[in-house]
Amino acid sequence: MAKSLREELEAREKKLLSPYAAKACATFGRKHPEKECDFRTAYQRDRDKIIHCRSFRRLKHKTQVFISPVEDHYRTRLTHTLEVAQFARTIARALRLNEDLTEAIALGHDLGHTPFGHSGEEVLDHILKGYGSHFKHNEQGVRVVEKLEKDGRGLNLTAEVVDGIKNHPFKEPDPVTLEGMLVRYADRVAYIRHDIEDALEAGIIKSSDLPRAHMKVLGKNILDTIIKDIIRQSKDKPQIKMSPKIQAAMNGLYNFLYKRVYFNSMAKTEETKIPNMIKLLFRHYLYHPENIPDYQKTWTEEETLEATRDFIAGMTDRYAINKFEELFVPNEWRSKKIA
Repeated sequence: MAKSLREELEAREKKLLSPYAAKACATFGRKHPEKECDFRTAYQRDRDKIIHCRSFRRLKHKTQVFISPVEDHYRTRLTHTLEVAQFARTIARALRLNEDLTEAIALGHDLGHTPFGHSGEEVLDHILKGYGSHFKHNEQGVRVVEKLEKDGRGLNLTAEVVDGIKNHPFKEPDPVTLEGMLVRYADRVAYIRHDIEDALEAGIIKSSDLPRAHMKVLGKNILDTIIKDIIRQSKDKPQIKMSPKIQAAMNGLYNFLYKRVYFNSMAKTEETKIPNMIKLLFRHYLYHPENIPDYQKTWTEEETLEATRDFIAGMTDRYAINKFEELFVPNEWRSKKIA
């Protein structure tokens, strides 16, 4: 019997990829068995599932750094995600890792992000701690792909992709694949590079403000320097790493951005309004769950809390603002009396 295109691709992976790469034919599988595709590997199929899901499309109106930017040229959560995927695939190809798995993890890594970026995440976490729970965007990302998408059926992704989404932050345990670890590094490289670019564009910082010692190490093209270093340090090795010198410079830039851009800047002026907005929205939907899509009268208190969390977390910046105005900002009264 002739091999399917998928089987040919799997055979090609075995032949060409690094011995340390994850192979689609050896995936840990999905929670629910699916008939294999004739022309796509398991990881290619996961990538397509993510790109076509609603949560991915909503990333275009979710904050990266600047709250709901009006100008067209600032990054959003979607453009950040695409840059992470591009950086990660470039490195994966150089290291002969699985590009399809890398891309799937990268495209899905921020699906659980709240409106208004990390500010929204912190507020939602603070609210939920009052109910004995917590919120992390990476954990919510797993919930999105395992339960919330496809009308509650989830995307049924492979275990390697789900693991990469869950463990992409540096604070989490290492991902089980090098591809997942690669996305972790690409995520940080992406936001350091583009957050500097956006901050310069916005006039938040000037080029002369950037720490000279770290810029001397990284040079004018930060991206090329870091990517080349990761490739040199990781090629033909069972780990993803950077040289201590480049790692220290990258971390130094991150600390600079943390102080000068992520906090204490005019870019964050509007963030003072976010906590009250999200708190009021959360309270409204918690006490009026009938206004949540797919509401069911049989929901327990715990299920109502989960549904409220999921609904708020899934909102885009503009949807949250519009709902807040609809619910809490009075309309002007106009007389209907005909003169």
